[in-house]
Amino acid sequence: MKKQGGLMVTLEEKKHWWEEYTYHGRIHENVPEAIAISWKKCRQANVDPFDGRGKRVSEAILDSILKENKWLMEIAEPIMQNLFNLVMNSHFLLVITDSCGYILDTIGDTDVNKKAENLRFERGMLWSDEEVGSNAIGIALDQNLQIQMAGADHYCLTHHEWTCAAAPIHGLDGQVVGCINISGNAEEMHCHSLGIVAAAAFAIETQIRQRHSYDLMYTALNSSSDGIILLDLDFRSIWMNEAAKNILGTSLDELGRYDFRKIMTEFNWENEERWKSGRPSSRTDCKLKLNDQIFGCSASVSPILSDGRVTGFSVSFNKLEALFKTVNKVTGNHASYTFDDIYFKDPLMGRTLQMAQKYAKYDGCILIEGESGTGKELFAQAIHNASSRSEGPFVAVNSSSLPRDLVESELFGYERGAFTGALKEGKPGKFELADHGTIFLDEIGEMPLEFQAKLLRVAQLHSVQRLGGKYEKKLDLRIIVATNRNLKEEVLQKRFREDLYFRFNVLKLNIPPLRERPEDIACCAQRFLNHFNDRYPDQKKEITEGFIRSLQAYDWPGNVRELQNYIEKTFYLSQNTFLSDQIPLVDSGEPVGLEQTEKTRNRKAGLTLEQIETENIMEMLKDCGGSVELAAERLAISRAALYRRLKKYGINTRELRGKTV
Repeated sequence: MKKQGGLMVTLEEKKHWWEEYTYHGRIHENVPEAIAISWKKCRQANVDPFDGRGKRVSEAILDSILKENKWLMEIAEPIMQNLFNLVMNSHFLLVITDSCGYILDTIGDTDVNKKAENLRFERGMLWSDEEVGSNAIGIALDQNLQIQMAGADHYCLTHHEWTCAAAPIHGLDGQVVGCINISGNAEEMHCHSLGIVAAAAFAIETQIRQRHSYDLMYTALNSSSDGIILLDLDFRSIWMNEAAKNILGTSLDELGRYDFRKIMTEFNWENEERWKSGRPSSRTDCKLKLNDQIFGCSASVSPILSDGRVTGFSVSFNKLEALFKTVNKVTGNHASYTFDDIYFKDPLMGRTLQMAQKYAKYDGCILIEGESGTGKELFAQAIHNASSRSEGPFVAVNSSSLPRDLVESELFGYERGAFTGALKEGKPGKFELADHGTIFLDEIGEMPLEFQAKLLRVAQLHSVQRLGGKYEKKLDLRIIVATNRNLKEEVLQKRFREDLYFRFNVLKLNIPPLRERPEDIACCAQRFLNHFNDRYPDQKKEITEGFIRSLQAYDWPGNVRELQNYIEKTFYLSQNTFLSDQIPLVDSGEPVGLEQTEKTRNRKAGLTLEQIETENIMEMLKDCGGSVELAAERLAISRAALYRRLKKYGINTRELRGKTV
């Protein structure tokens, strides 16, 4: 029983009213006006009251309909799914249609889906009054109203087992863009069904408005850090944000006088196919020319589409400095180390560190000299991070790795078309990327002599001109160079320009080799071991005094880098909980504890190899309290091999028992 027009009406009464109209053409006075209008429309259209099954459109037409209404389905489907979760066990079917009544999608359980399938009440069907007789969807769309129907309210007999409630969905300007419907068994009709679909339609309409606002904001603003200009179809500026005004130094009134195509000439503005597809066009390195000024920038032009038509353009752009920040972040052009990451105990290294900390306060060029592996880049990064440029990029360049014929283009960059094989948009050089930060030129002694004059000019003027470029760009950066050569000697040998040497040698830093600071050997070795112990906590190892003595007896030509590699290798290969000095060196292939370099042997007062080995074995036995088994394990050799050495060198283990270091 349903309340209709203030009356409680049964399904049987509805049936009598339907029969009176179907067989005699008379409409009962209690039939609602909307339904009466629809019945008359169906009779005029010659709709068969005993049919009412849907008719499927072709796949091509359906694909076109779905594509055209994709935006509506994207908004409606989450709302429909939430609604279905509420009515999941009540055997109701949820339906979304377009503005003509084509069913776009349905959601229902197995029972109601089967029943709908028999009626061909499914996706791809046209559910208008003219096609299937009076129904809630048809009336809602045709008369733009919310309606609930049950039983013989429907024009066709095959629908009399159903109850339906539908509400039209309105677009931004109030036009009907679709319909949402809920259908089920007529005997189980619920008075709240109409309220449910009305609420769902309202939620969808709210989402349509929000999505439209979001699209406008996204197209217009894109990013608050970018300059954004909106153009009309005549390419005149109609709106610009504050960032655009600041970058260009102009107002909208002034900018609006120009055809923007003449300001940004490097884009193909006549590419209508691209614009209609909605795809933006971007350039990472282009120029804006305005009032005799040239602005280097990255830019993107996006078409503004409305109902599939291009109605204007959105231009977003930013200075190249913003792009460089992104490039530096992605490519790792930043300093990771600080002075806290430099391990030392030796006073000599302490004085070097204090000098570096003092240099960090100034912007002058720094020349760092030191052997390979002493940590020249580590110092350079620490100086950068302790300076006022710490928020800027740190661009490291290995001079020896640059191909001779590409040195200039790599360091200074190039414009489009500068040479065969160049990127079509050009490319910034390392100096440009280091703007507002630090550029670190490692192995500066390897820089080709013919390029050094150009490098001198950049170092003096702090401005750079790209290869193939027509103007210089002023830079704000600090230059730090490093070498493992003696640059003064290189100048004397005519392999390095004297004027460039003096330009770089404003603040000089000499990093002492590891062999000149023995206290740092033990300090660094323990730090490196701690790192591997933390990384592999189930395989922790310790350092003995004998092992440290072996390390300090070696020259370490590779300095800290060689020591770090050796500690890592020893950690992996030692077979017990102590590091063994019998592990071969990374470069020489000889054990650090059993054979030393010539300088090390001199330091040991001219001992022979056998004497050195004897001394090392005795030290290990003392450390192990005379235990041959433990000493062999720490030395990473078999007990039999150790016994052979003990016999060879006449070592008495009894005398060493209980003597631990």
